[in-house]
Amino acid sequence: MARDPALLERPRPPVTTPPPLDWLTLGDAFEAACLLRCAAPPTTTRPAAALPSHSPYVEFNREDAAQRMRQLLGRLDIPVTQEVAVGGLRRRYELHRLEVSPAHRGSYTRLMNAGWWQGRRELLGGPLPGASPARRLWVSRLAAAAWRSALLAGGRHVRRHILGVRITDRELAAVLVRGAAVLDVPAVLRAGTGCCLVSVADGPDRERILRSASMEAARGTVSEVTLRAG
Repeated sequence: MARDPALLERPRPPVTTPPPLDWLTLGDAFEAACLLRCAAPPTTTRPAAALPSHSPYVEFNREDAAQRMRQLLGRLDIPVTQEVAVGGLRRRYELHRLEVSPAHRGSYTRLMNAGWWQGRRELLGGPLPGASPARRLWVSRLAAAAWRSALLAGGRHVRRHILGVRITDRELAAVLVRGAAVLDVPAVLRAGTGCCLVSVADGPDRERILRSASMEAARGTVSEVTLRAG
């Protein structure tokens, strides 16, 4: 008898491990990678120009998600152009499409891969005995970044008793559950057809998630710049 597929298959890390990113770069790269995992597949593709790991095109149906992605990539020195397409007949909608500059697509792929795997490892690795205050602070920031991405670009599922997001990426769903725990909020994961619903209870849990996921303060203070991963 064939076994039931596991909710979360064993991940396959990159063949080669890139050098660790410093905390500031990791925070931006991990959040951008989470946004990328929430985004809809591009409506048009150009196989000849596509990179093996990531398409240089990403589309969002919300302007604030596209603007956040553009801001993060700008801080990572990855230029992008943005186009807005309007579709629909009776129900009009906007599609915000970002395209990475051809000269920076290699850097984009490397940063998205490194940011995702390193951020995922920090969050899912569990509490670190004797971890420095800097590491504990940044793991909390990674948890908040994952939820910020899901709330911006995922499918919001808001009911009277819960705040939830629908995610098609199961690894990201696991990161959200763990991220909520890091933020001292219990989260529930329910697997559905083609997607997962990650939710937290209304009340203090919902408020803590929303407060943590609000846009962070401007980066670049002296204390932050001196922090390094490891």
